[in-house]
Amino acid sequence: MKKIRCNWSEKDDLYRKYHDEEWGKPVYDDATIFEFLLLESFQAGLSWYTILKKRENFKSAFDNYDYKKIAKYQQEKIDDLMTDSGIIRNKLKILATINNAQKFQEVQKEFGTFSKYIWKFVGGKPIINHPKTLQEVPATTEISDLISKDLKKRGFKFLGSTVVYAHMQATGLVNDHLESCFAK
Repeated sequence: MKKIRCNWSEKDDLYRKYHDEEWGKPVYDDATIFEFLLLESFQAGLSWYTILKKRENFKSAFDNYDYKKIAKYQQEKIDDLMTDSGIIRNKLKILATINNAQKFQEVQKEFGTFSKYIWKFVGGKPIINHPKTLQEVPATTEISDLISKDLKKRGFKFLGSTVVYAHMQATGLVNDHLESCFAK
């Protein structure tokens, strides 16, 4: 019998795998949370599918998403990234990623882990929504507005409310699987 999935994920096997194995599943590991922050910030203005197709290239280009290394990137590395056709070559997003890696570590120092910081916005457990259609899934919420505003206050860049809500979905702070979906 065929699995019933959220219909957005039926584009191809890459999307199905992401939907089935990652999307909406709670992530508490700082390294993975940072990976999704990086990917989501590059996704701003683009499709998530574009980013997923380039995910392995991003991983290679950005030192396995190692935020400690990324925080120390200098001009030579920025120049290398700007010539890497495997990623999105947007200088503002590259600079924002370096900045965000630095700010990420500041949050870790303050809260012990970034995970503790981000999960406090949802009371430490996922928000489970019950959408019946994709049209019922919001692009932003009051919580994503609040997180985005707090991140901006802390100096993060390219993490507006829409990007933050997508990050919440990717890391399971919110579960927006459709009621008909097997992964609900």
